[in-house]
Amino acid sequence: MTEPSRAEEVQAELLRAEKSLDAARSLLKENFLEDALSRSYYSILHAARAALLAEGVSVSSHRAVRRLFGSHLIKPGKLTVRLAKILAEEQDDRFLADYDAWFHAEHDRAEKRVSEAAEFLAAIDLFLRSQGKRQ
Repeated sequence: MTEPSRAEEVQAELLRAEKSLDAARSLLKENFLEDALSRSYYSILHAARAALLAEGVSVSSHRAVRRLFGSHLIKPGKLTVRLAKILAEEQDDRFLADYDAWFHAEHDRAEKRVSEAAEFLAAIDLFLRSQGKRQ
């Protein structure tokens, strides 16, 4: 079996981002708030990985995605600082939602995170299209 091309990897990450966003929306609707927070973060993680892959940067760890997203896409001005802030806040909430048994998300917070995930994914999609790296 041959290795996937960079373009195929980008598309796979975007598809996973879209699925995670759909899951987050469904979970929010059913009031599974902590799970909605987690899925919205994973939507962002996969979208960020797609953008980094399009720049020729492969990453595997959550920490590396956050760091390299900033250095390769935010600092050079390719994407707005707002996206880095969304990534950081979503990652922090995901950690609480997944690992802190005492954490209980408010509906407004989960709704905001799901909305921000949609904003993030749309911005990455626009960026990739402008670079000719998205069909």
